Amino acid sequence: MSQEKPIQLGVTPPISTEPSTEREIKLTNDLLETLKSYGLFESEQEAQKRVVVLGKLDKLVKEFVYKVSKMKGFPDSLAREAGGKIFTYGSYRLGVHGAGADIDTLCVFPKHVEREHFFTIMYDMLKERPEVTEISAVPDAYVPVIKMHFSGIPIDFICARLAVARVPDDLELADNNILKNLDERCVRSLNGSRVTDDILRLVPNVATFRIALRTIKLWAKCKAIYSNVMGFLGGVAWAMLIARICQLYPNACAASIVNRFFLIMYQWKWPQPVLLRPLEDGPLQVRVWNPKLYPADRSHRMPIITPAYPSMCATHNVTESTRKIMIQEFKNGIDVASNIILGSGQWSDLFVKSDFFQQFKHYLQITSSSYSSETQLMWSGLVEAKLRQLVLKLETVDMIELAHPYVKGFDKAHYCLNDQEVEDVMKGGLLNERSISVEEGGLEVDHIESLKANGIIKEEEKENIKKVYTTTFYIGLEIIKPKPENEVGGGRKLNLIGPIQDFQKLLPSELTSSKKTTTAVATTASQKRKNEEQEQDERSNTKKIKTNDESEHTTDLK
Repeated sequence: MSQEKPIQLGVTPPISTEPSTEREIKLTNDLLETLKSYGLFESEQEAQKRVVVLGKLDKLVKEFVYKVSKMKGFPDSLAREAGGKIFTYGSYRLGVHGAGADIDTLCVFPKHVEREHFFTIMYDMLKERPEVTEISAVPDAYVPVIKMHFSGIPIDFICARLAVARVPDDLELADNNILKNLDERCVRSLNGSRVTDDILRLVPNVATFRIALRTIKLWAKCKAIYSNVMGFLGGVAWAMLIARICQLYPNACAASIVNRFFLIMYQWKWPQPVLLRPLEDGPLQVRVWNPKLYPADRSHRMPIITPAYPSMCATHNVTESTRKIMIQEFKNGIDVASNIILGSGQWSDLFVKSDFFQQFKHYLQITSSSYSSETQLMWSGLVEAKLRQLVLKLETVDMIELAHPYVKGFDKAHYCLNDQEVEDVMKGGLLNERSISVEEGGLEVDHIESLKANGIIKEEEKENIKKVYTTTFYIGLEIIKPKPENEVGGGRKLNLIGPIQDFQKLLPSELTSSKKTTTAVATTASQKRKNEEQEQDERSNTKKIKTNDESEHTTDLK
C-alpha cells in the first residue's frame, strides 16, 4: 500500500524532512527558558486586560458607525444594523506578542462611512475616552493609522471601508471578493489581517514557528534592526522569513529553525523574493507584486512577499544601507548560533545589544520639537515617517559609505527658564537636570513639582517655566576615509547641505511654525556613549546645522 504524499507548504520542496535530534530538542527547551527570562511572555492578568480593551474598542467602533449612519440620515434601526467590527493582526494575532507589546487592530466599516470619518469622528471619540492617552493620527501614511495607548496598552488602529451596506459580527476577511471596489489604502489595511491568518495556515507547526519567531524578533530588536519605518524589517516581514525556514525544514524544532535561519538568510540571493506560496492571479482589478511589470517592484532590494492576495512587498522601505546592515547581522548570527548548537555558547549570546552609539565617529542628529505633548506626538511621528527619505538622500553623498538610522527616537521634556534655553533645546541641546528623558507612554507627565521638590527649580521660577518637548533621532554615518590634503582631491569636507534641505522640504510647511519645529544637528560620538539617555551633556560635542547658514552643513573629516 503506497504512502500518501505529504502536503508541500511553500514554493519549493523541503530541504530536509528529518526530525530533530534529542540534542536539538534540549536546546529548544533551553531556548524557551531563556526567552521567559527576558520577560517575553505576558501574565494572565495582562492577557485578560487586552481582551477587555479589545472588547471596549469593538463596542466603540459600533458606536462610531452608528453615529456616522445617523449623521447620513439613516433611520435608527438601519443605523444599528450597519454594524462595524475589529480584527487583530500582527504579533498579537500570531501569538508572539510580549508583555507591554502593542496590538495591531483593524476597524472595518460599511461603505457609507468614509476614511475621513475615521480620522475625525472616531479620533475625537477616542480622544474623549479617559482610558486613551498619547493619541496621534497619521492619515497620509502608506497605511493610515491612529496610534494611542488604551488603558496603558499601545494600539495601532487602522481602518478599511468595505463595499457592503453592513458589517455583521460574523464577517470574515478570507474571501478575495471582499476586496472588490476598494481603494489601494483599504486593500493594504485589510491585508494586515489576511496576511497574518495566511502565515498561520502556511507553517507546518505553529508552536515551533512561534518559538522561533519570538527568538528572531528579540534578536532583531537587540541588534536595532526591527523597524519597518526606518528601513529595516517590521514584524510581518520577520514572521514571513521564519515561516519560510519552517517550510524548508517542516519537522525541525525551534532551535534548528533559528540556527538555519541565519545561514539561509545570509546566503539568500537578494533581490530574489521570499515567497510562502506562488503568486496568485485574481479576478479583481488590483495590483499584485510583479517586478517584470512594475519598475517600483523591480527596485525592491530585499523583497519579502505577502501570501494573501493581492501579494505585496512587505519590505519596500529597505534601503541599500539597511540591507547591508541586516546582511552583516545575519553573518554575525551564523557564528553565534553555531557556537550554541556546538555547546560552546548559550542563547543569551544571541541577544547582546547593539553598540550603535559606539559604532560610528559621525552622526546626524534630527530633533523635532513642540510646545505641547499632544502636538509633539503627532509632529515626531511625521518626522519619523520621513527619515527613511533622508537616509536615501544621504546614500547619494559621495563620501558616505553607509547611513545607519537608529530604530527609535528619544523623547525628552525640557523645563526652560528663558527664550535662549528654548532655542537651545529646539536645536538639540540639553538643560542637564531640567531635561528629563521620557519613557514611552509618559510624555504627558508633568515633572515641575518633582523638580521643585529636589531643588532644581525655585518656587519663584515656577511661573516662568516654558516646557518644550523633543524627540531626537540619530543616523550613524560611515564615511569613506578622505585623501590627505596634499593629494589630488584631498582635503574634502562632508557636505550635507543638499540632503538636509531636501529632507526639510518633505515636512509639511504648515507645521514648521513657531509652535512646531524641526531642526537637524550633526554630532560626533567621540565620547563613546552607551546610549542616548545616559548622555546629559550633548551640547559640548554637538555641531548645529542651521538652514540659514550653509557653511554649517559641512563637517571636517578627521
